Amino acid sequence: MPDILTPEERQELLLPLGEIGWSAVLDRDAIRKVYIFPNFVEAWGWMSRVAFWCEKWNHHPEWLNVYRSVDVTLTTHDVDGLTSLDVKLAKKMDTLANASTSTSYQSDLSEPIACLCHPDARR
Repeated sequence: MPDILTPEERQELLLPLGEIGWSAVLDRDAIRKVYIFPNFVEAWGWMSRVAFWCEKWNHHPEWLNVYRSVDVTLTTHDVDGLTSLDVKLAKKMDTLANASTSTSYQSDLSEPIACLCHPDARR
């Protein structure tokens, strides 16, 4: 089981995710992104491709699909916080979403990701 990210790892790993649409979840040690696909079929196809990696890595997101949007929250439930698995899965999700040139994301969802990079970030 991976460990909670250290303050140094948070600076190194989370800040770049914030630059590409990931945000902090209020009152949780978790990150969130809402992907917007051209249509339902592309959203569902992306979720299916992501599900393969989730099973392979035994790490599963909290997600909600409504029509062409997929709202994703990542945290490692076993340790109640962010770990390297969350970062790894976030990067894989972005890679798979970027394969479709017309995929976008909703920004300004909640808190800036930088608030998770402080030593007291674990709430």
